[in-house]
Amino acid sequence: MEQSLTQVTIIYYQVESLELLHEVKSFPKNHHGRVVLPAEFKKGKSIIAVCEGEITILNKVGDRILSVGKVA
Repeated sequence: MEQSLTQVTIIYYQVESLELLHEVKSFPKNHHGRVVLPAEFKKGKSIIAVCEGEITILNKVGDRILSVGKVA
C-alpha cells in the first residue's frame, strides 16, 4: 500500500541560532492522522509549529528590530 504525502510548512529554530526559519516539505501521516517528521529532518532543530499546506509568513519575530541607536 502506497502512503500519500501531505504538504506542510514547518516553523523552527536551529539549535545554535535564534533565527526563526521555515521550510515547506511533504511528509507522510501516521495512522492517527498526524504528520510524521523524520528524525533526520528534526536533528538540530526545535520545531515550533507544523502547518498544513504552504503558508506565507508575512512577518516573523525579529524582522523589525531597530538598532539601539534608533530607539527614541
